[in-house]
Amino acid sequence: MHIELTDTEIIKRVLQGEQALFAGLVERYQQYVFTLVYRFTDNREDAEEISQDVFVKAYRSLADFRGEAKFSTWLYTVVRTTCITFLRKKKLDTTSIDNERTALQLENRDSGFSANQVEQKSRHAMINAAIKLLSPDDSQLITLFYKGEQSLEEIGQIMGLDPNTIKVKLHRARNRLREKLEKHFSYEVKDLH
Repeated sequence: MHIELTDTEIIKRVLQGEQALFAGLVERYQQYVFTLVYRFTDNREDAEEISQDVFVKAYRSLADFRGEAKFSTWLYTVVRTTCITFLRKKKLDTTSIDNERTALQLENRDSGFSANQVEQKSRHAMINAAIKLLSPDDSQLITLFYKGEQSLEEIGQIMGLDPNTIKVKLHRARNRLREKLEKHFSYEVKDLH
């Protein structure tokens, strides 16, 4: 019988010398980290590279994890600081029209997805585009709550705010997201109903 270790148990054993167990944390949180990093960078290649950096930094700083919050909450702070550092260093990219055409051609090519998969991917893209139109705080709240699956308490710890304040801010952010969807994607939103 296989018993899955908790994050805290893995961390404790890694710190005691069983470094190979860290791979379990990487596997458990790689999608979470990638999703958050991608939200910051909006570039798949950068997100993959930064995600690796996040896990290297997390490994090196594992002794700093005190267990007062969930590991995912602590990991979010590593993601955030790593992304901010990266974005400060990154030079402003300019995209040529040719590159945009190539990207559109790649997006539109038939990839063998079923109609439902394409539709679902389209909905995700539409929602992600609407999230990008929000303020950084609203975008962060929506991302943490829905994509990062953080609780109001965990988001409060990350943002240094009371959970009740987070609840109100999240409610307002959802309303602003709905407004953005209705304003910028009215035709697509109508099709969802």
